[in-house]
Amino acid sequence: MGAFFSVASTKSDKREWNGVSPNETCKRQKMSLTVDEESPRLIPNLPDELSLQIIARLPRICYLNVRMVSKKWKSTIINSELYKVRKELGTTEEWLYLLIKVGENNLRWHALDPRSKIWQRVPNMPNFANEEEPRKGSSRLWMWNMVESIRIAEVIRGFLGQKDAFDEMPFCGCAIGAVDGCLYVLGGFSKASTMRCAWRFDPIHNTWSKVTSMSTGRAYSKTGILNNKLYVVGGVSQGQAGLVPLQSAEVFDPSTDTWSHVPSMPFSRAQVLPSVFLADMLKPIATGLTSYMGKLCVPQSLYSWPFFVDVGGEIYDPETNSWIEMPAGMGEGWPARQAGTKLSVVVDGELYAFDPSNSMDSGRIKVYDQREDAWKVVIGKVPIYDSADSESPYLLAGFHGKLHVITKDANHDIAVLQAGLRNNLDSSLSLSTLSQSTLHESPELASESDAAVVWRVIASRDFGQAELVSCQVIDI
Repeated sequence: MGAFFSVASTKSDKREWNGVSPNETCKRQKMSLTVDEESPRLIPNLPDELSLQIIARLPRICYLNVRMVSKKWKSTIINSELYKVRKELGTTEEWLYLLIKVGENNLRWHALDPRSKIWQRVPNMPNFANEEEPRKGSSRLWMWNMVESIRIAEVIRGFLGQKDAFDEMPFCGCAIGAVDGCLYVLGGFSKASTMRCAWRFDPIHNTWSKVTSMSTGRAYSKTGILNNKLYVVGGVSQGQAGLVPLQSAEVFDPSTDTWSHVPSMPFSRAQVLPSVFLADMLKPIATGLTSYMGKLCVPQSLYSWPFFVDVGGEIYDPETNSWIEMPAGMGEGWPARQAGTKLSVVVDGELYAFDPSNSMDSGRIKVYDQREDAWKVVIGKVPIYDSADSESPYLLAGFHGKLHVITKDANHDIAVLQAGLRNNLDSSLSLSTLSQSTLHESPELASESDAAVVWRVIASRDFGQAELVSCQVIDI
């Protein structure tokens, strides 16, 4: 196999040049290329079944060059059969897909192979501004109504004061999800209207394609994965008086390219406000979503800008197709960042969340203890830099069985930090077991967990003045 990928030795080159003329050599090379191109087998003298097993064991980062060997190799690289073999062999790889905002109006995707630490640019998302006809009306008027009706901090900080910002930036406020090996971009704003469109990026073919649109135009909705289906919950939609929060939800099945109805969130806590005045002033909104223990966990808040009040949350059970109230400790203690939004990630079955501190250059990682219905500090200090002027100063991701924080480092480069245990600790320990052993008796023992945890930069890159937007992990 090594000889197949290696270049010819110097000795063989010398013999070839001594035996034939330069013109004859060129002819033979052309003939050889033609024969290789028309060869019925991927690798000479090997059956294609065995060749496929060999290719499936190659690192995925190699496929960009391997596909140029021949047309047959290219067709093999983009064939789903190869990736079924990779799954059977256990050679699939988790890549991080990062969405950033460059300048004022550009959203760009980049993919990171954590093992090789190589970044790749993902093709630009399609410009869908003319795919759906927005409702008529002044963009400035819609922008004013939006500010008055929802006041989402990410929108305010990034776009307030910029003329016709939503006309110029497609996918603003879009939701992101990943299911069945593909990346999905859902809804968002176009010309100050909320969109129903849905786009899929296929990493195997390296292309974007349009899929069936959602039933409702949404922006700033939340997504989660259950049973290989993509759920979309809440967000805001366009009403006669501007943008209003949504209680509705729907689910996408990638195998049939269809959307199905999901019961709306009851927002039960919002129904028991003591007065009509408060009910009119405080609007319920879904501030996060995490797939945990086979269910969708949706923390919720009541807001009246600039105030956000945690009111617990609700949990969707796909088996009963119904919502129940979230345990009090889980919902009320869920750490929140700007505008009350709550970011979390599940790693090895444990639910983690980032809790911003009063300092602008640090924070804490908490883990949810299901038995005690409480959030506990597992890491007392996370290095976060340059968060004062950023809409999303950090993101969370879980891959390779470890917790990761994506943020900017001291040089303003985007860095992917991995949380791990120091080498002198028992390798059987995990972050969650560490939190149970060090924090069960007293929260003041958080410093012990800090001493046990080490942050390692697994990759970084200078993206200029880019800001973090979202991220997803895809296993292929």
